[in-house]
Amino acid sequence: MDGHSNVSLSHGDTTLGSLEYKVVSAFLVLLVCTVGIVGNVMVVLVVLTSRDMHTPTNCYLVSLALADLIVLLAAGLPNVSGSLVGHWIDGHAGCVGIPDFQHLGIHVSSYFILAFTAERYIVICHPMRAQTMCTVARAKRVIAGIWGVTSLYCLLWFFLVDLNVRDNRRLECGYKVSRGLYLPIYLLDFTIFFITPLLGTIMLYGFIGKILFQSPLSQEAWQKERQSHGQTEGAPSNCSRSKSATSSRNQATRMLAVVVLLFAVLWTPYRTLAPLNSFLAQPFLDPWVLLFCRTCVYTNSAVNPVIYSLMSQKFRAAFLKLCWCRALPRRLPKELRRCSGAPARSQV
Repeated sequence: MDGHSNVSLSHGDTTLGSLEYKVVSAFLVLLVCTVGIVGNVMVVLVVLTSRDMHTPTNCYLVSLALADLIVLLAAGLPNVSGSLVGHWIDGHAGCVGIPDFQHLGIHVSSYFILAFTAERYIVICHPMRAQTMCTVARAKRVIAGIWGVTSLYCLLWFFLVDLNVRDNRRLECGYKVSRGLYLPIYLLDFTIFFITPLLGTIMLYGFIGKILFQSPLSQEAWQKERQSHGQTEGAPSNCSRSKSATSSRNQATRMLAVVVLLFAVLWTPYRTLAPLNSFLAQPFLDPWVLLFCRTCVYTNSAVNPVIYSLMSQKFRAAFLKLCWCRALPRRLPKELRRCSGAPARSQV
């Protein structure tokens, strides 16, 4: 039985690194996970508590934040304990359950990125269709489908891993059978949950880029199409609203494009090394290289809220409002304690 994994997101095997490696690994991963957990929880809170944030795109971003939280909690935090202790400490239930949740968070995130890219494509390239196709109700159905189908697929990992005892009598969470037999699974994961959604996303952003940047008449045509469906023409207020809507739409598109770019860059090391190790007679398991691959994954799950706050005025304002309202003492005057239009609680 070959207990070594191709490359796990959490330490399933005995860590042979030095004290320096253990300290660096634990500190780096804990820092990234802390930032990511706080940031993704804030994304979920601001969207759920702000009525004006209830849009189809933000529905996908909330689901992406939940997927990132699963990755950080099921992979990042066990990695910290594995780095410090040097062996598996989460028991049999953790061994069979944690890999399932890891792959669930990994796989659904790629298709949520594809989903919000498709939504952006419809909004930009087919604005009239977007009124009926890009709705919150439809987004919720798509999200439920992605979670459901991917959850069923990931149940496979309940039967693929188990606790093993190393020669030094330490426990590790590893494969049940020979490592080479997992090659079809890793190749299937690589194709279905990385290459396919990534290529689809790149293709859709190619169409979006053609409309936004290569066609100088696209914005004028978009305005004429709106006017032909009952919009008034020439009113300053309508012109101002149109410019504001166009600017907001383009800002959101640029922000999501950065999310996709970082997803492709940060996931490539792990997604490449996992199937590659299935081909090698001796898998490449250098601790520092594995730490780099894992940290890239955790960083991808942690960086999205930072992107939202830097590139979206709406998210930045919502984050600031959330932090400000949570920090206000309960005994401040009522007019200073109103958040998102909610009435202030009575003084105690």
